[in-house]
Formats: sequence, structure tokens, C-alpha cells
Amino acid sequence: MIKENNLQNLSLYKTPPNFRGKSKIVVQLWWFVQALFFNCSPQAMYGWRRFLLRIFGARIGKGVVIRPSVKITYPWKLVIEDYSWIGDDVVLYTLGSITIGKHSVVSQRSYLCTGSHDYNRIDFPIYQKPIVVESECWIATDVYVGPGVTIGHGSIVGARSSVFKNIPERKICYGNPARVIKKRKDEV
Repeated sequence: MIKENNLQNLSLYKTPPNFRGKSKIVVQLWWFVQALFFNCSPQAMYGWRRFLLRIFGARIGKGVVIRPSVKITYPWKLVIEDYSWIGDDVVLYTLGSITIGKHSVVSQRSYLCTGSHDYNRIDFPIYQKPIVVESECWIATDVYVGPGVTIGHGSIVGARSSVFKNIPERKICYGNPARVIKKRKDEV
């Protein structure tokens, strides 16, 4: 039998006040709208999905492409600038803010996670740190981006990578954890 050492006691956990940024009613309303109207919308109805996100406080630029299977926890903590694309089955776990710059791509099945728990404390408190994907980036298929990470302007993160630290601008990186492989070249 394993002896309990009081590493974590979830009965002590408390969600911080105003952690979600809106009332529980607004959160539940968004989840209902997302399930019924956002996720069930036809593929080509990008304008409709932009409209729904804007109603709930997201700042969405012009020409943004968001697939209907995208999951967004709290849209009022989301900024997507002009002409960026968000692919199928992407999760934008916006416990904290996520900002995606212009002309950037977040490819299918990627997961941008702004929150975690402090496992060093017995009450296992939740925290959030923002994620920034600067302009002209490409987050390839099935990439995990952790809390507090900035992906520098023009960088590419290769498929199935895990990003736990900032990526400098104009780099190509991949791996678990992601590491810089080379510089992204200018158009010839």
C-alpha cells in the first residue's frame, strides 16, 4: 500500500476569483453556442464563426479562417489578427490570453494551453500565462504550446513538437521539447 505524503489535496483547491473573466452563466452560454452554432456550422461559414466569436468578446481580424471543429474555452481572452488560419480540431485553451498575429497558421490538432497547476503546493492551485504567436508563423500539425510561450515572428514549429520555451523569430524548430534547427530563409 502506498503511503500518502500530502503531495496534493484536491479538497483544498479553489478557483481564483474572476479566473474565467466572465460569469459562470456567460461561460455556459458560450459553451452552448459553441456546441450548437459554431461547431455545427458548415465548413465554408468562416464569417459566421468570426461573428459568433466577436459577440463573445474575441478580437478577430479580417479574413481569419477558423474551422468549425476548433474548441475555444473563453473567447473573450482570444485575439486573432488579419488573415490567420486555425485548422481542424485545434484547441485554444484560453484560461489566459492567446494572441495570434497576422498571416499565421495553427494547423490541425494543435493545442495551445495557457493554464496549468502548481504541483509544488498541496492545494494544487490553477494558474494562467498568456501565449503569443507572432505574425507570419506556422504551427504545424499536432503541436503542443505551453503556458507563457511566445513564438517569434516568422518562425515555424514542426509537426508533433512540444514547445515549453520561447522560440526566437525567423527560426525553424521541432522536437520534444522543440529546439531550433535552422534559420527560416527570406524569399529568393
